[in-house]
Amino acid sequence: MASDADAVRAANARFYRAFENLSLAEMEPLWVHEERVVCVHPGWPRLHGWEAVRESWAAIFQNTREMRFTLTDIQVDVRGELAWVTCTENILSEARGNLSVTAILATNLFEWHAGAWLMVHHHASHVLAAPGAAESETA
Repeated sequence: MASDADAVRAANARFYRAFENLSLAEMEPLWVHEERVVCVHPGWPRLHGWEAVRESWAAIFQNTREMRFTLTDIQVDVRGELAWVTCTENILSEARGNLSVTAILATNLFEWHAGAWLMVHHHASHVLAAPGAAESETA
């Protein structure tokens, strides 16, 4: 029998598979469809509510030709009916004819909802400096 942490890892993997497939049909069932959900894409304002979050995924998928993730530094924590995954998203993407490789720090919050681990919060931010760079600059 799989542990809760394994089930959360699987939910997180489904999220990134839907993202790579640029599929709104795959992304929609992974989220709680309520006003309390939140999403922060790199460089975007904070989005509240399922409709705003859904629209953001539709816009990203419509304007992206390809996106591939290699996840590193994955940490999974489960506390009752809440779980979170932190990771680094190493992304290869093509949008508007431009190819890019980017490292993004992400936190994905899942809630045990209607018998499944569903996303209630996704926050992704650019990595601005290498770990330890800020400490060495102030020393």
